[in-house]
This record gives sequence, C-alpha cells and structure tokens, in this order.
Amino acid sequence: MAEKSVNELQPVSFGARLANSQVFADLFRDGMALVEETATYLDGPGRQESKKLERAAALAYATESMRLTTRLMQLASWLLLHRAVKEGEMSLAQANKEKSKVKLAAADFHEPHNLELLPAVLRELIERSRKLQGKVRRLDASIHNHDAPDRAAMINPVERQLGLLKAAFGAESV
Repeated sequence: MAEKSVNELQPVSFGARLANSQVFADLFRDGMALVEETATYLDGPGRQESKKLERAAALAYATESMRLTTRLMQLASWLLLHRAVKEGEMSLAQANKEKSKVKLAAADFHEPHNLELLPAVLRELIERSRKLQGKVRRLDASIHNHDAPDRAAMINPVERQLGLLKAAFGAESV
C-alpha cells in the first residue's frame, strides 16, 4: 500500500458523517414522530382537556402549548434541513448558512408553577421536546464545529504555530 504524502491527506468531515449517520436517522425519526404526536394531542385530547381547566391553568396551557409548538417547529426545521444534506439536496456549507434562521435556544423561560397546572400528557410532551432539543443542540455543535482547524493548519503544523504566534502578538509577520 502506497503511503500518501502530507499534501495529499484530506481532513475527515465529521459533520458530513454525522449528518449521514444512524444517530441522525434515529433523531430525525424520533423528532418527527414527536411533532406528529404533539399535533395530534393538541388538536384532539389536549383541546378537550384545556376547556376543562380553570382560568390560571388555561392561560398556562395556552402559553406552554405555544412554546412547545414553537420549539418543535424549530427542531423540525433543523431536522429537515439536515435531511436535505443527507440526501444530497444541499451541501453542509449551505445548511450551515440556512440554519442561522433556526433558533435552537438553550432554554425557555417559564414559571415552574405553571407546569404544575398543566395536564400530565402536555407536561410529558414538553419534557420530551426539551430532551430532543438538547440532543439536536449537541449534534448541531458536532456537525457545525466552527472551532475546527483550517485545512492548511492541519497539513502544516509549523504554519499552525505561526498563526497562533501571530494571533497572540498581533504581529503581521513572525
């Protein structure tokens, strides 16, 4: 087997591999199933349950169901965007530009007391959506790792060190 020279080595794109992995396929399936399950609940049994709630609980229900729907739509957008990458409909670079429109916020602001007022099914859907959000955020950070060294620095360690010195001392030439 012939050895490749340093100039012929290509960096492995872990982001592209993750987007094409079974981990992503499972996440996509679970995420879209949660979106469908939530929509079915909110349009059916949830609507009936909300009509039976007292005023404070009904307001909490309306607020939290809106937050849940928004969170799931953002997650579904991210999942669909990365499925397009997986299926070759767009590049990872294009997806990286488009994903800036998707908000994967770390946490929602809510009154803990409000959650206690909600029906158990809605609380469970909210919890599952937050777990999905955490998984998507971790996968997003792995796929779109902006701290990865550039190709030149990977190929030439001396050049990488010179870049670090330039950055440290703000020098034009070192």
